[in-house]
Amino acid sequence: MIKQTAGRDGLGDLAPKFAQLNDDVLFGQVWSREDRLSLRDRSMITVVALVSKGITDNSLKYHIQNAKNHGVTKTEMVEIITHIAFYVGWPNAWAVFPMVREVYAQDAVNAKEPLFGLGQPNDAYAAYFIGQSYLNPLTTQGVTVCNVTFEPRCRNNWHIHHGGGQILLCTDGEGWYQQWGQPARSLHPGDVVYIPPEVKHWHGAAEDWFSHVAIEIPAPGASNEWLEPVSDEEYNMLTQMQTEE
Repeated sequence: MIKQTAGRDGLGDLAPKFAQLNDDVLFGQVWSREDRLSLRDRSMITVVALVSKGITDNSLKYHIQNAKNHGVTKTEMVEIITHIAFYVGWPNAWAVFPMVREVYAQDAVNAKEPLFGLGQPNDAYAAYFIGQSYLNPLTTQGVTVCNVTFEPRCRNNWHIHHGGGQILLCTDGEGWYQQWGQPARSLHPGDVVYIPPEVKHWHGAAEDWFSHVAIEIPAPGASNEWLEPVSDEEYNMLTQMQTEE
């Protein structure tokens, strides 16, 4: 369940019932129904709704930041605003871009060239990632070796390597690796992860950019099976535990 106190913090003394409805019903009940609509999708819908009403105050900035926190990349946010401009009005869309620039500005500050290069947006596998990833193939001779870079909070879906496994060499930033039914492992530069075949798992970035070299272990008939996404609820529990440590 989403725990929200903005209503009580801002209006608890003036409009306590409104504050209670905002915190406990809108966020505590409606936003928390992740089994019906993910927090990522809800955040995008909310941004579109506010922009369509011509609202450009702190509430819009909060929801743009919320969308970013749930894996909506700068590229996606810009595309969303560009798309809806034809439906909600050009001035409405124009007015929100400075706010998008401000919210995503820290990404440019934190981003740095990974040890093995950033490569290109990982568009071919975008359907299996939450957030933006980048792929830089290093070699396909004998063994396939690629550098994969994840923007903050980006992660791939649960998946299984059939036949051959995979080895991850962590080079930049901070990330996560988790096998199904096991606690998540925090990853840092220098860490090595061996992923056996037939093991359901996922990996991705923490709150910072993260890069690893992925080495595919050759095997006859090897293939990857992509499964369900790592939900916002699952991911946020990891970041919350990390903050409390």
